Amino acid sequence: MAVDTPPAAGDSPEPLPTAPSAPPAPPAPPAPPLYSPPSTVPYTYSAPAPLRPLPHRRSGLWYASLVVAVVVTLGGLGLLYQDDISWQHEAADLKSQNASLHEHLLTTQTDLRTAEGTITDLKAAALHPNLGIWNVSQRIDGPDFYLAGGVPDTFTYHLVATSTGPMTVSIVTFEQFAAATDCVHTGGGDTNTCMHRPLVKNGIAKTFADVTSVNYDFHGAEGCADYLAVFTAGSAVTVHPDVSVTYNPAPTFTGDC
Repeated sequence: MAVDTPPAAGDSPEPLPTAPSAPPAPPAPPAPPLYSPPSTVPYTYSAPAPLRPLPHRRSGLWYASLVVAVVVTLGGLGLLYQDDISWQHEAADLKSQNASLHEHLLTTQTDLRTAEGTITDLKAAALHPNLGIWNVSQRIDGPDFYLAGGVPDTFTYHLVATSTGPMTVSIVTFEQFAAATDCVHTGGGDTNTCMHRPLVKNGIAKTFADVTSVNYDFHGAEGCADYLAVFTAGSAVTVHPDVSVTYNPAPTFTGDC
């Protein structure tokens, strides 16, 4: 067994070796600040690296694609141009058709106005029809003869006639005609004289003496059935009548009634 010998008196003892101490722990990282101010370091621009040319094969494919795109674009433009030409022709045709239809419409409107006018005239004619009642030429052989015809009631009497010589035309009432006949029978005068004398009150309705033509509208019979038209002459003549009447009834009595 080994025994340590104590140091002698007066000797300083050597310090005993101490065990090595552990290395110090690294300091803890500082806590991040609550707000970090933006960096003031200026932005620096770096030039891009130069592009390397594409391989020849890829360039050829690009050009081919470009040619195809150009051809397709030109083809599309050509189709659009053809469509535009077609639309222009169609628009011109439609414009021409529209002009034709407009002209047809104007013609139709004119025809419509004409038809409306005709209908108006027909309605008026239906309300007031005009009828010819005497248009056959007849002869008066001298002063002792006469031509007579009734003037119809509710009508306007259109007295129109010509003759080959002087004639006298009167519109008389039945009473006046009877008095004229008595005048002849009693020797008061010939027919040419007696038929046109005012033998009763108010005289004769209308007389045209020694004329070769007459044109007169008589309204006295529109509300009265009491009139005759009498033609006489001083010598032989031929009368060419064109007498007509228009239906035009009066709302009340007229003339001698």
